[in-house]
Amino acid sequence: MSSHFRHVALIGKHPASVAVSGGGTPRAALEDMAQFLQAQGCEVCIERETAAHAGVHAHATLDVPSIGRECDLCLVVGGDGTMLGIGRQLAPFGVPLIGVNQGRLGFITDIRLDEWRTVLTPMLRGEYDEDRRRLMHARVMRDGQCVFDALAMNDVVVNRGATSGMVELRVEVDGHFVANQRSDGLIVASPTGSTAYALSAGGPLLHPSNPGWVLVPIAPHTLSNRPIVLNDAGEVTIELVAGRDASANFDMQSLASLLHGDRVTVCRSQHQVRFLHPRGWSYFDTLREKLHWYGGGGTS
Repeated sequence: MSSHFRHVALIGKHPASVAVSGGGTPRAALEDMAQFLQAQGCEVCIERETAAHAGVHAHATLDVPSIGRECDLCLVVGGDGTMLGIGRQLAPFGVPLIGVNQGRLGFITDIRLDEWRTVLTPMLRGEYDEDRRRLMHARVMRDGQCVFDALAMNDVVVNRGATSGMVELRVEVDGHFVANQRSDGLIVASPTGSTAYALSAGGPLLHPSNPGWVLVPIAPHTLSNRPIVLNDAGEVTIELVAGRDASANFDMQSLASLLHGDRVTVCRSQHQVRFLHPRGWSYFDTLREKLHWYGGGGTS
């Protein structure tokens, strides 16, 4: 068979790179997928650390930057945490990603492990829907100097230390003062991240097609501090005014310790993550299953 994609990379979850529960991607699953892709006419490689942890040695290996330069499709086998990490790294290269979930259906890894063969067959022929998610670019500024720089797909979170009290944060949007707030922290979430920590903190869901962010306070001292939806064309600045052991988290996968006076700035990245979904994929189908919404067709 002839595939729409020439060079396909396989990336799996492995304990050294993903801070989630459970083990790595099973060797048998990776080998089955590699053989399937080859039968479709694809040249196959496996991400170097994935191959090492899974013990797969029968295929060529590449590191992530080389996959970005050389491959025209990446098949990510794991969960949403695996996809977040790989998506940030491959976004500058524009390589499309397909997610196969090892466990329960994910928000951005939407193909079940027991269905991958049936679902991937038409997708490799070019029958898919594309979904682009723009990244957030965050920096920690200290005395006018950038001391930390990171991309995030889900969210940027400024929060208090584990054993300390509230933090006081000064919030600005496009240089305009919004408020000083005392709380456990503040979340700046993308539409992708609106179903993550922001949702747990009481924020709204944003459809991925919306060019916006949601600003969600975490346990605010003043209950009138409510979530607000912003245009993602602007810049959000969060200054640590008071509080001990505060930190900034980026997708909960990288961390920067904050000092008083540090300013965390968040702006829209030039990079987007390209997700490919099965033809007919619906964001609402994912929400309904993940959030256990009523799925009946009748009325009472």
